[in-house]
Amino acid sequence: MFSRISIHSVYVLDQDEALDFYVGKLGFQVTSDVDMGFMRWLLVALPSDPDRSILLEKPGPPSLSEESAAQVRDLVTKGALGVAAILSTDDCQKTYDALRAKGVEFTEMPTQQPYGIDCALRDPFGNHIRITQQAAGPVEVTDEDIARWRADK
Repeated sequence: MFSRISIHSVYVLDQDEALDFYVGKLGFQVTSDVDMGFMRWLLVALPSDPDRSILLEKPGPPSLSEESAAQVRDLVTKGALGVAAILSTDDCQKTYDALRAKGVEFTEMPTQQPYGIDCALRDPFGNHIRITQQAAGPVEVTDEDIARWRADK
């Protein structure tokens, strides 16, 4: 029925600031930037995955009423919308070091997990982004992993 996911939406509070972060720091490229009059259609994609885009969407009309948009903006700034994206890398530590050098602030340092090595950051608006170097083979979660994850809460 469906062949792939082509566009994923992430709410941002300022599209120009989002461009600075997603393109200038994370290395995405702009694939579409169209002023539609009632909204700005702003798509970015990774150069290595140009067929899958993120719509950097400002909450508001026409998709949301002003009241709902205000609620969404509040949830974004609180980081309450869950993970916006999980980005894959071949070397989590190297990616972390390169992004730190560009001024990206992380909420979690690279950490060995059963599924690989990952770290976390928030974009300038509060959206959670994870960067993962996936483990090869089957994943085995231990009681120690579960205890560590519960302790992190």
